[in-house]
Amino acid sequence: MTRGPAAECATRDDSQAPFTTTALGGPVSRIRPLIAAAGAAALALSLAACASSPSSTPSGDDEGYVTPGKLTIATGETAYYPYVIDDDPASGEGFEAAVAYAVAEKLGFDADDVEWVRTSFESAIAPGPKNFDFNIQQYTITDERKQAVDFSSPYYQASQAVVAIEGGAADGVDSIAGLKDLVIGAMAGSTSATTIDEAIAPNVAPQLYNSNDDAVAALKAGQIDALVLDLPTAYYATGVYIEGSFIVGELPGAGIPDEWGLLLPKDSPLTAKVTKALDELREDGTLAKITDEWLGSGQGVTLLK
Repeated sequence: MTRGPAAECATRDDSQAPFTTTALGGPVSRIRPLIAAAGAAALALSLAACASSPSSTPSGDDEGYVTPGKLTIATGETAYYPYVIDDDPASGEGFEAAVAYAVAEKLGFDADDVEWVRTSFESAIAPGPKNFDFNIQQYTITDERKQAVDFSSPYYQASQAVVAIEGGAADGVDSIAGLKDLVIGAMAGSTSATTIDEAIAPNVAPQLYNSNDDAVAALKAGQIDALVLDLPTAYYATGVYIEGSFIVGELPGAGIPDEWGLLLPKDSPLTAKVTKALDELREDGTLAKITDEWLGSGQGVTLLK
């Protein structure tokens, strides 16, 4: 189990985590969650990703862009730590904000030529025209979603974890068998929800919510015994946002590949360009550096069997 104290935040994957940046306080009991700090090194990295680029116009022509000469990027209607800091993606701070600006630079855009728009999670993956060139919002790449939208190559591979409240029904659980008779929640339509069915196969119907905000509220209110989140979000939730919570353990993939990709309109002429940019960032080590800076390590979490 991985546990940490929580400092209550003033204030949303698939995670859509309802979290803002808040300093951790006090010692961590049992195993300390490893949470990426939003410090000077992170600021330097994110600024480096967006401060300069070879030209102020995109490589090639303007075909496929929502606005010629601009790169329009979408994220959540509210974007949360560690993916975006202080709900300000234009700052370049946070894992997905930094990835977005690194991709923009590879495409030949200056930071000033990046425009941000907001979408709900569900509306972006629905069929139809889009008001963005790509959307970065913890979207798991699935064959079903590919029928309606395009995806780039993956920029992150996530695992799923179970979060619970100390002293609750899930306290002391150390196996998947121990979860089967518990009431477990997740956001509807998310990889977390699918993982409950595939990896846990509970005897009690899981409770699904419109957002992680609602699922977290249900956990706090004792309406569910445990909550499934992607691992980076689980670290932050237990360390900062959900008081008295801990990570029960990491769930096996159960054949569900949880790779996050940039989401583009179906048959977008930009899909190949964006994928090439991400592939170059992966090959030159930039993507790994951004990941390490903002998401930290997954060590110290028990794999449930």
